[in-house]
Amino acid sequence: MKKVEILHEDEDIIVCVKPQGMATQNDKSTQMDLFHYLKGYLYEEHNLETEPELYMVHRLDCPVGGVIVFAKNQTAAAALSLQIKEHSFKKYYQAVLTGELEEEEGTLEDYLLKDSKTNVSKVVDKDTKGAKVARLHYELLDEIETKEGILSYVLIELDTGRHHQIRVQMAHMGAGIWGDTKYNKRFQKTKKVYKQIGLFATRLEFIHPTTMKPVVFQTEPTGESFELLEVCF
Repeated sequence: MKKVEILHEDEDIIVCVKPQGMATQNDKSTQMDLFHYLKGYLYEEHNLETEPELYMVHRLDCPVGGVIVFAKNQTAAAALSLQIKEHSFKKYYQAVLTGELEEEEGTLEDYLLKDSKTNVSKVVDKDTKGAKVARLHYELLDEIETKEGILSYVLIELDTGRHHQIRVQMAHMGAGIWGDTKYNKRFQKTKKVYKQIGLFATRLEFIHPTTMKPVVFQTEPTGESFELLEVCF
């Protein structure tokens, strides 16, 4: 079982770094998911006699690693969920894209529709029934030439939290996430199964639900795609 790095814990929240390849919450697999891992951690760490409370307020896709926060009581969960709804809960990602970007920075706004049967989302016309607006901002940090083509290293601020949003929007723009066999055409023909992709949640900013003070939690990205960047540098 992968050990999870705990960045912060108090009476109301617990912040950790989700390992790539671990589901945020049970995905019907037999492997341990982060939600139940943290429940076990809290139970043992605090010598509890009953099952601890834990509430998921946002999630990361299974192949995506990075900073994530869970609430330890209903009041904290409600406060964080409200911030997410009001877009004051800030989420930043670093990503490795396969392709060259036309603009060094910009805002992407699309309408996404999720197919619950295939667990895949796609960009559709805004008048499509069930479509939801998806918006993000990106900034090019570096561009690297490799034998397989150009890799673009970007910082992304997520404005909305739609299903597979970053992966779908970047692929639609023509620069899909490295290793993403679900949306990146360059990787869809490979026989290799990627348990990690070039997308990492590196920073969270929000108002603490009890102290009401701004808090920031961050980490550096890890994984094969980011190691490629280090080699190129």
